[in-house]
Amino acid sequence: MSVSMIETFENRAQPQAAPLIVHVVRQFLPNRGGMEDVVANLARQTLKRGYRVRVVTLDSLFTAPEKKLPPREIIDGIEVVRIPWSGSSRYPVAPQVFRHIGDADLIHVHAIDFFFDALAWSRLLHRKPMVVTTHGGFFHTKKFLVIKKVWFSTLTRLSAMAYQQVVCCSASDLSQFIRIVPDGITIENGADIGKFADIASRAPERRIVTIGRFSVNKRLDNLLNVGAALVRRNPDWHLDIVGAESDLNAADLKREIAERSLEKSVTLSISPDNQAIRDIIAKASLFASASEYEGFGLVALEAMSAGLLPVLNANEAYRALAGRHEAIALADFTKPDAAADAIEEAYRKVAAEGAVLRESLIEATQAYSWDAVAGRYIDLYRSIGIIA
Repeated sequence: MSVSMIETFENRAQPQAAPLIVHVVRQFLPNRGGMEDVVANLARQTLKRGYRVRVVTLDSLFTAPEKKLPPREIIDGIEVVRIPWSGSSRYPVAPQVFRHIGDADLIHVHAIDFFFDALAWSRLLHRKPMVVTTHGGFFHTKKFLVIKKVWFSTLTRLSAMAYQQVVCCSASDLSQFIRIVPDGITIENGADIGKFADIASRAPERRIVTIGRFSVNKRLDNLLNVGAALVRRNPDWHLDIVGAESDLNAADLKREIAERSLEKSVTLSISPDNQAIRDIIAKASLFASASEYEGFGLVALEAMSAGLLPVLNANEAYRALAGRHEAIALADFTKPDAAADAIEEAYRKVAAEGAVLRESLIEATQAYSWDAVAGRYIDLYRSIGIIA
């Protein structure tokens, strides 16, 4: 999209008198993932409420770093600016961010990475009010755990002092960040509860869907082990793995599937669009996640909004979610037979409770609508003095 088209959009759809919120995030659309969806939904809701919005992000996806994306684009009415980067996907260095924040009324940083540190340490130069949403911090895996803990208690603590507010997106995040930010608050992520609303199979099916980025911490290997245990008991069981390549690619997962002789029982879908995901969910009754770490558990809520019954690995975020929604089943996915027992029990519950269970799952997600969650962020922006 040309610069002139962007200018036309800004002049007509984003009045120059409105306050400008600049979201800074390392990955954005067209990449799909929890953080990308959060930023996109918050940006759309902020536009509706009369603000101008810009997203500053990296100029390539981590899964295809050699393929450069357009430097400027309008996506769903959101101005997107993409900048070069170097380094690793965990801490991508992108100093050109400073070129795109000069007219900001508020900078909203997403995640704890280079952007979080760089914008904090340059605060005396740019003098912009800033908030940050944690999105799980950087404790998604136990790799380099000692170094992470030292970094967190020193550099992260110092950087956090530059922000008007540190927003934790889950109770588990707050339990981490309260150690360095005593006045941090929680605004749980919203879920796009309309995207897959009420489309799960109305007849009980021995079919499981898992959705998410193909990251090591998602422990798809453990989920496949559970799938193998289920198929040994009943060959009708089927698992749909849906997501985008990340630490793991399609070849890695196909190899894992073949090693367990699950080629007929597992379907792999790489970066499908929402309609394709809807078609997959429509055949299933259950959602499963073997993830060993989650910042919040957004995809489990989206699954519930579809009418899928979740069976989740008992990590901290999922335990908190299950504590609020008793229908959610927890299991230890490092123990294939025990997790398979939990999934079979969930299937029996779907078969026995039918429409009543489905209605309760869908109803439970209403509190996570993006309209309600965005309202909490707008209240935060206003408390800082950013009023549209």
